[in-house]
Parts: sequence; structure tokens; C-alpha cells
Amino acid sequence: STEDGPGIRTTVFMKGCPLKCLWCHSPQSQGGVLPSLAYYDNRCIYCGACLSECPEGAQVISDEARQILWDKCIHCGRCAEVCPSSALHMVGEWMTVDQVMDVVRRDTIYYEKSGGGITFSGGEPTAQPRFLTACAEQCRDEMIHTTLDTCGFVEWSVLKEILCCIDLVLFDLKHMNSGEHKRFTGVHNDVILENLRRIDQYEKPIWLRIPLIPGYNDSEENIAQFAETIQHLNSVKKISILPCNTAAGAAYRLIGREYNLEGLEYSNKREQEILRIFAATGKKTEIGR
Repeated sequence: STEDGPGIRTTVFMKGCPLKCLWCHSPQSQGGVLPSLAYYDNRCIYCGACLSECPEGAQVISDEARQILWDKCIHCGRCAEVCPSSALHMVGEWMTVDQVMDVVRRDTIYYEKSGGGITFSGGEPTAQPRFLTACAEQCRDEMIHTTLDTCGFVEWSVLKEILCCIDLVLFDLKHMNSGEHKRFTGVHNDVILENLRRIDQYEKPIWLRIPLIPGYNDSEENIAQFAETIQHLNSVKKISILPCNTAAGAAYRLIGREYNLEGLEYSNKREQEILRIFAATGKKTEIGR
């Protein structure tokens, strides 16, 4: 990756997230840390191998339709094991720290030449704190630059321990109003904002990432509150504005969920207006993708 921190990086996507953002690009991470089922309908050859393997009767093939009864599915993975066309696929796999590091080490020459390293992302990597810390400690010992991409919704005692092994924090800000934050993400933002201030005081460099979703968090009032908060954070080195991208809709269909933001678009004019507001804070500001 070249979008998840400085230089060329290896991004480790970790399952599990305490938020349920309406615009989430990784909805398969919201169901917890366990592997979960996805269905690629364009690959299905209607062989019926999955029918006898499913202990809950969640797989259905009839003259009318090919269906997965998602409310019955327990994500055991037995159907995916016998699917000859990989139409049924388990998202997520168990890995040890050594297995992750074996992958990371393959690209160390790129890190050294570009100033890159490893980025822990997801989902929310702090949802697996022991594994995250063990990986980050190993990277620190091997002089590999580490970046944490976080929503900030985690107990400070846990986050503080993780930060000891982290060189850079990519911190997502969703909404400044706590009630609206809960409506759109499932949680209030009090812990998130407090952790942002603590990381700033901890003097860890921060790159803020702000998703802009039309009609949800792009009001004049909310943008002004974003800018006011950011202006007083000394450790913020860059702000990335992330315009709404509805390509995530495909990921929802794979797991049998409805995507409610189809068709939302952001105008280039509005992007530039917001860019100027954030640039006025004196921080380096960019439109991210």
C-alpha cells in the first residue's frame, strides 16, 4: 500500500470493530474477529455440494432462486470447504505473529528505500490488542516502521500500551456531535475524542483521516467543529479528507447485507471548499482516496 502511511507499506487488516459506521468499507469486519462467510454469486455453478454440508439448512437452491438464509448461517465454513468454484468463501484467516512477520519481511527492501513499513488496519486492530502489540513489538525489534490505523474507540490503558510500539497513528474522525456519532456509528464519541487528545499529549505523530459523507457529517457546523478541534492538536501532522466512495456496496452484497448509501456523490467544488477550511488550521491537508 501507498495510502496507509509514509512510503511503501504492508497493511495488515485485522477483523473485528466496535463501530458499525453506515459508510463502512469493510462490513465483514463488523461481525467480530472470527472468520465469516461471503458469497460470490457470479462464481456459483449450482452444484449443490453445500446443501448437505450446512448443519443449519441455510443454503438453498431451488427452481426459483439460489439463496443463503443469512439469519440461519452460523459461519462454520463447512460449505466453503466443499465449494468447488469458491463461490462460498471464508473472510479472515487465523495467523500467528510469526506468519505475519514472514510476510512483512519479504518487503523490507521497499520499506528501507521508501521510508515505509507496516500498517495495522482493519476493522479495528485494537480489538485484538494482545496480537497487535506482539506484532508491533516484533517490528520495533527489527527496526520496521509501525503505523496504527484506529477509530480510537478503545480503553486508554489498552491503547497506551500499544502506542509504546507505534511510530505513527492514523486516527479516524467521524463526527463531532456525540449523539449524531452514535446514530451513524453505533457509539458515542466521548472516548474517541479523549483518546485523540491523549495521543496528542503523548506526542505521537498523528495523521487525521476524515470521511466526508454527504448529508451525514458534512454540515457547516460539523466541519467548523472539526477544524476548531484540529487547530489545537500539536501532534497532527496531516489531514486527509476522504470523500464518500460507494464502491463498498459490493462488499455488503457478499455478506447478505443491504447498503443504504448507494448513489451518494461528492462534488469537487464542495471538496475544495472543505479543503480550504482544514488548510486554514495550518496543518498539511489533502484529498485522499
